[in-house]
Amino acid sequence: MKKTILVLSALSLFAILIASCKKMLPPAPKDEEILAGTIPDLTPEQEKEHLIGDASFARIFSKEEGLGPVFVQSSCSNCHVGNGKGNPSTELTRFAHVNGSIIDYLADKGGPQLQQNAVIGYTAETFPSEANVFSKRIAPIVMGLGYIAALNDQAILNNADPNDVDADGISGRPNYVNPTNFFVPLAIHTPNNGQYLGRFGKKAEKVTLQDQVVFALKQDIGITSYFDTQDLYNAQLGNYTGDDVADPEVSSGFVNGLVFYLRTLKAPPRRNANDPDVVAGEKLFNQIGCVSCHVSSFTTPASDIVALSNQTFHPYSDFLIHDMGQALDDGYPEGNASGAEWRTPPLWGIGLAKDSQGGKLFLLHDGRAGSFKEAIAFHGGEAAGRRTAFNALTEQEKESLIKFLESL
Repeated sequence: MKKTILVLSALSLFAILIASCKKMLPPAPKDEEILAGTIPDLTPEQEKEHLIGDASFARIFSKEEGLGPVFVQSSCSNCHVGNGKGNPSTELTRFAHVNGSIIDYLADKGGPQLQQNAVIGYTAETFPSEANVFSKRIAPIVMGLGYIAALNDQAILNNADPNDVDADGISGRPNYVNPTNFFVPLAIHTPNNGQYLGRFGKKAEKVTLQDQVVFALKQDIGITSYFDTQDLYNAQLGNYTGDDVADPEVSSGFVNGLVFYLRTLKAPPRRNANDPDVVAGEKLFNQIGCVSCHVSSFTTPASDIVALSNQTFHPYSDFLIHDMGQALDDGYPEGNASGAEWRTPPLWGIGLAKDSQGGKLFLLHDGRAGSFKEAIAFHGGEAAGRRTAFNALTEQEKESLIKFLESL
């Protein structure tokens, strides 16, 4: 009898402790508050494939697995924390030698990107003396990329106005780039004198997600793949060094798994869309012309992933490049984009940016702006008129517009 009482007492105490712990634990975040999850309506097999890609995205490479020999980070997720934007602590730096129209990305000196870390036995890179232009970049959000990848080129070109025919001050143009040697054009791609429309990257210098993944694996982590089998150079040793791991260090299946993962991440969720201040802010966003570049909606054509077919999504970007003025001119051309030209960054997910950035906002391509007002203040060139219109708003109107941005 005493044993029974003791057992019941212990169980009661355990239940009280569990209940107390539940009260102390914070509630699980709502779906609209996190940058994770798949696009709707994937098949069970596709869900499994997504999870495999998710594990690859989070994989931390070791020296024995081919990390380096020089590198920036050891994992994709180290830069894209929680699938969100990066911050200056994980920034990348591109460099080159530019002499007028002649651009040398200094591939034989470790270019086009600095790898400031090295595995044991190797020397981390520093900038070669020949470099005279430098461009700092923070990692972008990776949610919703499948919708962008599924777009027909023409859907993007419909918003191009390189000669500003409509006289609205905005002359967005496509960045046509040379394709990689492993690029396979799809029906959505339209060639232009042997080049193709870039849609990914800070300056729209990458045509496909596969291009982006292969580049990032090598330049960020030092991982060779079936699509790019040559290890990074070590600029400080002055020659090709390689490491002791056979190339390619990952298979085509690994790369394609990462691409599938990125293609099937859900779009960044909206919050408080019906809040009166948010509704008023969106109207102001449209009225002062921000929507000229930050186009709200696109619709995908048919896709090999059925869940991506005929879907309307809201990235708030035109995926074109624009001259953003002297303050944002990094002097670093990519493709047909000049130093002052940048792809319109999608605004979706920007309201959750600081959650992945350590609780503080780092906006623009290099994270230099710590607030929405500061980011808008840097808008020059084609966007100068929109900056002026924003500055002319009342403080209450500005706050409403910012609340709209925070809802994205």
